[in-house]
Amino acid sequence: MHGIDGFLGTRASFGMDLVLVGLLAVLPVLAWSVHVVRKKRDFVTHKRLQLVIAGLLLASIVIFEIDVRLISDWKMRARPSPWWPTGVLTALGVHLVFAISTLVLWVWVVWDALVRFSVPPQPGTHGPRHRVMARIAALDLVLTACTGSLFYWLAFVA
Repeated sequence: MHGIDGFLGTRASFGMDLVLVGLLAVLPVLAWSVHVVRKKRDFVTHKRLQLVIAGLLLASIVIFEIDVRLISDWKMRARPSPWWPTGVLTALGVHLVFAISTLVLWVWVVWDALVRFSVPPQPGTHGPRHRVMARIAALDLVLTACTGSLFYWLAFVA
């Protein structure tokens, strides 16, 4: 197959495997970050963890885009799936709705927090809106991971 084979033992490329593992790996970090800010009121650690998550997601997106656009032919790798093309492409479409909205929300929430919160971060008038938007962004990230995992399974495992 064209491109660099992945490391999870499926038909997926290295970039696909990396993004899947990355998406699933950030979820516990996200949970830890929420725990730190809600239970321990440690705003500095929360900020750092959120910036790590944002950086990991950005790096995953860049590596993924380079892989699927320049190196690997994901469609060729997905063709042996019994779900090709209808199930795979439908799952991809649903996943992209969440992935794109997650990117937009995450950039907005992180940027807004960097601009509005003090240094070091402390609760402020921006807090209630930040909590609402952050919860939406976090839920969107979880749905991105779930739909991405389904797409991955349908395309490269089945």
